[in-house]
Amino acid sequence: MHDFGYFGYFLHIHAGGRAGKQHVLTWLLRNGSHLTQSELKEHAGTAAASLSEVLSKLETKGLIERAPLENDRRQLDVRLTNEGITKAVEIEAKKHEFEVNSLIPLSDSEKVQLVEMLDRIANYWKTIEGKEEIPSCQQALKN
Repeated sequence: MHDFGYFGYFLHIHAGGRAGKQHVLTWLLRNGSHLTQSELKEHAGTAAASLSEVLSKLETKGLIERAPLENDRRQLDVRLTNEGITKAVEIEAKKHEFEVNSLIPLSDSEKVQLVEMLDRIANYWKTIEGKEEIPSCQQALKN
């Protein structure tokens, strides 16, 4: 199980998290270069304040622009700038290169097997999520 932690860490560092700057840029790119801030929040599964901080940093760097929607001034439209599109395309290319290169040690059939096994584990974990007891090592931390 130790390796699962390492794999998670490695993927987070090299492929980016769900709510980080890189992920926001690529998610916008894959969705027509703009979404509302609430749509981004829903996808990222993060607190509004955290997303707002990420968006502020991207806006400061000139990678996105935020503006109220014309039909609902309470909603903000988040749009990639030309520089943001360029950066998002670069990130996507690096991510694709990482995905291709990360499994080089495996044959094509081993890659298929790995995906099938990981899918089975993920599906099982989804069924037990929220049902499991807190491990004793974590309970000790709470006391």
